[in-house]
Amino acid sequence: MSKELNFKQELTAAFGQPISENPTQVMVEAAYRHHGLDWRYLTIEVGPDDLETAVSGAKAMGFQGFNCTIPHKVKVIEYLDGLGESASLMGAVNCVVRKDGKWIGENTDGKGFLASLRELTDPQGKKVVIFGAGGAARAIGVEVALAGATEIMIVNRSAGRGEELTTLLDDKLPVSASFIPWEKTFTIPSGTDVLINATSIGLFPDLEARLDLDLDSLSPDTVVADVIPNPPDTNLVRDARAKGCQVIDGLGMLVNQGVIGIKHWTGVDPDPKVMRAALEEVFG
Repeated sequence: MSKELNFKQELTAAFGQPISENPTQVMVEAAYRHHGLDWRYLTIEVGPDDLETAVSGAKAMGFQGFNCTIPHKVKVIEYLDGLGESASLMGAVNCVVRKDGKWIGENTDGKGFLASLRELTDPQGKKVVIFGAGGAARAIGVEVALAGATEIMIVNRSAGRGEELTTLLDDKLPVSASFIPWEKTFTIPSGTDVLINATSIGLFPDLEARLDLDLDSLSPDTVVADVIPNPPDTNLVRDARAKGCQVIDGLGMLVNQGVIGIKHWTGVDPDPKVMRAALEEVFG
């Protein structure tokens, strides 16, 4: 009996290249097999006009929850019964779980990143620089702020989106947020503890793309993270390692999102090593 429903748009939009299997599906079902869970994770395309019907159908068929991606992350909120704290702050949902017969919307994007970050450093009291101001940057910014970061600098080419995210963080969270227009090669401020690429720069097939930043300003004391899963070994990841930095690749965030979702749905803490191995096989 199927227990999850995965709403998706096009795989090419989410992961950058056509893949015969949804990487998230491969990862989650590998965990189910490993833990002996008689569950399934399905990849189902649902158009915007059919979203309400699909959510009702998932509830009627006894699904325990589902993921949703662009373009459904905001619209789906209309059809839910409540929101978790971070999803409410972001105004976006990517994971829904049935709790006491009600659909509750969560957002595991930022939580997945935060779990990866905590493997290397505690964000409490840290100074963070985030490149980008889209959905990933918003999710990460909110979670890092909730975890106690003291300063967050948003670096983005679009002033409108950058200022919007900065205002959200400043107004709703206990953090000092600032926006820097990304108009030239960016010099990393001294004392930056964590640097995060939350843009699509370097995503397949644009493998040669690099963030326009001054690598000489990158300190080996800075933890560097890239949210891009394909390829996991981006130019930023390689450049940061060459500088002696501790590095988080995009697979870490993806795996931890899956871990959190499975825990929400099944109550089981899945083995992240099994899930990462499944992803590594998909991405070669």
